[in-house]
Amino acid sequence: MASLIFLTHPEVVIDPLVPVPQWPLNAIGRGRMEQFAEALSDSGLTSIHASTERKAMDGAAIVAERLGLSYRTHEDLGENDRSATGYIAPPEFWEVVDAFFANPHESIRGWERAIDAQTRIVTAVRRIAAEEPGDTLVVAHGGVGCLLMAHLQAVEIGRESRPQHPGGGCFFVMDRETFSLHEDWRTIEEAAVPSKTSVA
Repeated sequence: MASLIFLTHPEVVIDPLVPVPQWPLNAIGRGRMEQFAEALSDSGLTSIHASTERKAMDGAAIVAERLGLSYRTHEDLGENDRSATGYIAPPEFWEVVDAFFANPHESIRGWERAIDAQTRIVTAVRRIAAEEPGDTLVVAHGGVGCLLMAHLQAVEIGRESRPQHPGGGCFFVMDRETFSLHEDWRTIEEAAVPSKTSVA
């Protein structure tokens, strides 16, 4: 089976004065990505892809350096467009996120609709899956992963399985050729000892 591993970036530097797409990974997030890169070191991975957001590129770069690969970026792998509001502090942010998933055909406070974001994301991942001949890693975002998971599980947006780590850094594995779910969400810490089948 040719695998596509979808990973959500781990912990970031939260800075309300910096646009969210420019937030980098923090020290914890970088450490967790280094752990994941080590787990992938003998996996046979042949390509790495990321959204154009800094936190996803930081994660992709860590894995790429460990594996001696380059990585490609794709704007359409980005999180749902939240530019209408900019940064919203918790707990209000999570209330808006809940409304986003609960009302996928509506624009919540000017955000990109969930149904539109899902279409964009599924199209992007399908393109990557079709173009790559071998196992690949996609580093993106929690909301992106949930919207993709809803498609893979053929459920309504908001009813998909969710990553369980509050800091992100969770992944699932797809069959790249059939575009179907192979393994449900796991955390970076649950990646097995490095081997050909360590995360797939």
